[in-house]
Amino acid sequence: MQYDNLLKSSTEDLIYEANRVRKGNIGNKLEMCGIINAKSGSCSEDCKFCAQSAHHCTSIPEYSLKNKEDIINAAKTALKNGAGRFGIVTSGNRLTPEEIDSIADAIRMIAGEVEIDICASLGALEEDAFYKLKSAGLTRYHHNIETSERFYPEIVSTHSFRERIDTIRNARNVGLEVCSGGIIGLGETWQDRIDMAVMLKELGVDSVPINFLVPIKGTPLENAEKMSPTEALRTVAIFRIILEHITIKVAAGREAVLKDFQSMMYSAGANGMMVGGYLTVAGRPAEDDNILIGEIKRLWNNE
Repeated sequence: MQYDNLLKSSTEDLIYEANRVRKGNIGNKLEMCGIINAKSGSCSEDCKFCAQSAHHCTSIPEYSLKNKEDIINAAKTALKNGAGRFGIVTSGNRLTPEEIDSIADAIRMIAGEVEIDICASLGALEEDAFYKLKSAGLTRYHHNIETSERFYPEIVSTHSFRERIDTIRNARNVGLEVCSGGIIGLGETWQDRIDMAVMLKELGVDSVPINFLVPIKGTPLENAEKMSPTEALRTVAIFRIILEHITIKVAAGREAVLKDFQSMMYSAGANGMMVGGYLTVAGRPAEDDNILIGEIKRLWNNE
């Protein structure tokens, strides 16, 4: 199916169609998740957008893998903030076997103590590591493709797009759900955005987080132009029309791009959000997001 005609549609028509698709395929289901930055900085990869890369000069905190108690407490906080899912996220493209074992132990403890679905984003893993994490209680793996295959080499040179696809398939092969999306505003074209959405559909992922670039000082993209609210809304709408029944979760950058008009994302087809902050960028207070959630539910109930 060709989607080029979407680029010719007015913003109003895109939002109308995206909302129709969301209502028909998902209804009023709103999925929320929280994360912990369980290992920060000193990453050997050179992703141009990332503050955690050792190739860039940023001022983010750097620390090794957090202890299990901190991770479990973060899961409890995420549940308190209204999240139904909790993700353990680490910097770097590869973890040591000892780090995998420690995270598996933390997952096992969370599964026994906290009524929340457990996700993880731990870089490139092979099937044996996925089996270990799934046995401990992991339900979903997060691994962004970031952008289109064509544009990917423009933002990362230390590993390939194909490696990211292989990791997603490894997770799928052991029966895990997959969360995969990327960042909008890296310098990609609208066609790259469409190609990215089509790839995610072909991969059969379960959830797609859409981040809007927050330019970070010290990274190669620190002077990137901030996206307009209209461009963000059009992007979400196009993803919804292409992805149909797949959860679309608005994550980093929603505050900076839309400020107090974030509920508009949920008229444009989104049906999920990240609460409690991101990896190296602070989010809004939980109370403010609770107000936003109320606005979204009222919006949907009045349709």
